[in-house]
Amino acid sequence: MLDCRGPRLPRVLHWGRPLPHASDADLTALALASLPATVPNSLDTPASVAVVPEPATGWFGLPGVLGHRDGRHWSPLFETEHVGVHDRGAGEGGEVAVLASDAGCGLSLELRLDLTAVGVLRMRAVLRNTASGWYTLDGLVMALPVPAEATELLDFTGRWSRERDPQRRAFSAGAHVRDGRRGRTGSDASFVLVAGEKGFGFRSGQVWGVHVGWSGNHRTYAERLPTGDSVVGGGELLQSGEVRLAPGASYETPWVYAAHGDGLDEMAARFHRLVRSGRGDRRPVIVNTWEAVYFDHDLGRLTALVDAAAEVGAERFVLDDGWFRGRRDDRAGLGDWFVDEARWPEGLHPLVERVRARGMDFGLWVEPEMVNPDSDLARAHPDWIMATECRQPPSSRHQQVLDLRRREAYEYILERLDALVREYRIAFLKWDHNRDLVDAGVHEQTRAVYRLMDELRARHPGLEIESCSSGGARVDLGILERTDRVWASDCIDGIERQAIQRWTALLLPPELIGSHVGSARAHTTGRTQSLALRAGTALFGHFGIEWDLTAASGEERAELRRWVQLYKRMRGWLHRGLVVRADHPDPALWLHGIVSADREQALFSVVAMATGARTQPGRVRIPGLDPHRRYHVRPLAPGDSPGTTAVTPNPWLAEGVVVTGRMLAEVGLSAPPLHPEQLLLLHVTKA
Repeated sequence: MLDCRGPRLPRVLHWGRPLPHASDADLTALALASLPATVPNSLDTPASVAVVPEPATGWFGLPGVLGHRDGRHWSPLFETEHVGVHDRGAGEGGEVAVLASDAGCGLSLELRLDLTAVGVLRMRAVLRNTASGWYTLDGLVMALPVPAEATELLDFTGRWSRERDPQRRAFSAGAHVRDGRRGRTGSDASFVLVAGEKGFGFRSGQVWGVHVGWSGNHRTYAERLPTGDSVVGGGELLQSGEVRLAPGASYETPWVYAAHGDGLDEMAARFHRLVRSGRGDRRPVIVNTWEAVYFDHDLGRLTALVDAAAEVGAERFVLDDGWFRGRRDDRAGLGDWFVDEARWPEGLHPLVERVRARGMDFGLWVEPEMVNPDSDLARAHPDWIMATECRQPPSSRHQQVLDLRRREAYEYILERLDALVREYRIAFLKWDHNRDLVDAGVHEQTRAVYRLMDELRARHPGLEIESCSSGGARVDLGILERTDRVWASDCIDGIERQAIQRWTALLLPPELIGSHVGSARAHTTGRTQSLALRAGTALFGHFGIEWDLTAASGEERAELRRWVQLYKRMRGWLHRGLVVRADHPDPALWLHGIVSADREQALFSVVAMATGARTQPGRVRIPGLDPHRRYHVRPLAPGDSPGTTAVTPNPWLAEGVVVTGRMLAEVGLSAPPLHPEQLLLLHVTKA
């Protein structure tokens, strides 16, 4: 509910549970009832926060616009000139466009608030310099109020191989500001910032969440003033002097997304429906070569891996790092995007032909935004390395950033990628980005990367791109406007991935989250885990394999083939279904699943993340089904025989049990006492 009355910028009166039967009179009354007692033209009146907060109104929180004109015009006060409303019809959402200006400061502001049909609000602002002199913009963020009932905050931190690690705290007075300054989204990004009622969980408590859809520096924040006013918001984080507006020039913010839910699952479902809109359903089984061979590229070895991949049912074969000139490790070659003639005298054609002959399409790893100082490109064009006027930034992973703001560097990379995709008819690019940006022009670099991806996709409409960035360090809705999935983490240890995928799915539907089956001993943690845990975890994502299958036993390959067949059989409805997670009192036992859109079937996973607090875990509730239907719940092979401490199995596990959806949600079923790091699959079908 947006209040656009009067000369000031619009303010949000309500975003939360729907008000389906509210009349115009009801809304007008609510708007009037929401205003505090006023003293005309006085700071004794509490300021109502606008979508772009303005200190000039008496708002003492973080300002929406930070900037100046040679030390002047640093506090604009915008006056609304026009409000345009586009109502798409019942259930389809609508859009409000607002034009406002401050003639004294020489600025105009365009606001766009789009309430999508799935219930996600997205907001964007355009600031234009209407005066004759230059204007320096240091920041522009947008904000939404949250009610006093929101007393807790959830956001995320993390590191390489442990991305999206949740952290909760009280929503107390002051500003909780999360700035991402890595030049990319970052492993430690706040990701989604959620304000919620005390004790909120996946299935309970109102929550209000925001996400900044931008792949460069960004700010997300929550703030509570002593007056009781509270907001959540965010936008791009600009570096000093990064955006200076010439007369007539403008700056456009990234989209800021916001969604409400009764529980985290409902909020996530809104984001999922938004992200899924317009995307295809094709999610082929991938085999990626990285953990199988690393840099050891040998045609014979890779050909054997192709044959093993086809044997287990793979549909896409992706050649990872190591195929281009001078690339024997991570110290050299980045930027020289030509096939290494020493390793591949006939180019990649023999391998690609074998891949296609075995019924798979071909994908390739690239890292177009980076350059090794030890490369032909860096030696020929040292000025293409992004640097300040006086020094190069410190190297990371033996690499620097290629300055795509430079037209020549941009055109070189576009030509190389275009040529590779054409020559080898590449279906899929694993697009990596392995270092933070330091001393860098992040704003224009991010925009250049977006243009590069957009142009490449325009030239090759069927090309799919994965966003990979030191694992999961670039996961946001800005990059996902132009990519088809994300690599959630370089860690594919089953237990670690359970947590990473659980929280990545707060924003992204599972089929956009690349999830691979690794070798029995995880390369990043050293833990040894069952194939059921590894494959059962990958089943709830975009399924892939990252394992030297030529070294796997025949028994292991046969079992893996069964998991691949299960994925293929179910992905049609899994990738359109509703993600459901249960709130179980024992943090060692996790239950999550996907319910089909027609609610006629579901697939759930019960996972022992560690040893439980009690000998018997008790009942697990299975939510999300039709409460009035009867369902048959039974274990599903090949995830039907986890290790347990039970002398005899739970009686219902042998043949399953038939109960109503309401009984499953309210009462639940007795869970087996699983050994740690064990997974049980449950298939729920209409009885």
